[in-house]
Amino acid sequence: MIPIETIAIFSMASVALALAPGPDNIFVLTQSALHGRKAGFLVTIGLCTGLLVHTATVSLGVAAIFQTSTIAFNILKIVGAVYLLFLAWQAFRAGAAKLNETGKSSMGWRKLYSRGVIMNITNPKVAIFFLAFLPQFADPSRGSITIQLLMFGGLFIITTLLIFSAIAWSAGYLGEWLKGSMKAQIIMNRIAGMVFTGLALRLAISER
Repeated sequence: MIPIETIAIFSMASVALALAPGPDNIFVLTQSALHGRKAGFLVTIGLCTGLLVHTATVSLGVAAIFQTSTIAFNILKIVGAVYLLFLAWQAFRAGAAKLNETGKSSMGWRKLYSRGVIMNITNPKVAIFFLAFLPQFADPSRGSITIQLLMFGGLFIITTLLIFSAIAWSAGYLGEWLKGSMKAQIIMNRIAGMVFTGLALRLAISER
C-alpha cells in the first residue's frame, strides 16, 4: 500500500511538471488554437497514449536502454526531430482553410490522435525522464516495484490528461477568435510552424 503522503507529493510534482512550459503542452496549445478544442483534446489523448508506452517500458526496464545506449537515443531523437520538421513544413504551407466556418478541424481525429502519439513516443527524453522520476517514489518494502511504477505512471497520465485538457479548452477561445480573421489564421499557422521548428531543433541538440 502506497502511503497517502507519497501519493500527495507525487501528485503535486506531476501537476507542476505538466504546467511547466514544454514541447507537449505547447503542442496541445497550438493545435487547439489552430484547429479547435476537439483537436486539442485528441492530441492530448494521443500524448497520454504515448505516456502509457513510456510507463510500460520503464516498468519493464526497457527504457534503461535509452539511458545507456547512445545509438538508440540518437536514432529516436532524429526520428522525433524529423517528424516535428514535417509538421512545421505542413504548418508553413497551411492557409486559412485549415479552419472551417464552424471552427472544427479539417483533419480527421485519427491524424490528430496519431500526432500526439508520435510526438510523445519519439521523444527519448520522456522515457529517460520517466526512468529517473517514477522510481524515486517506489519502495521495495511496499511490494512489487513494477506494480508501483505502473500505478505512479497511471497517476501521472491522469494528471497530464486533466492539465492538458484545461490547456486545450483555454486555447480554444483563441481558436474562436481566429475564425473571424483569415490573416490571423495564416499568422497562427506560421507561428505554429516556427514552434515546431524550434521544438525539432531543441530535440535534435538535446543530450542524454
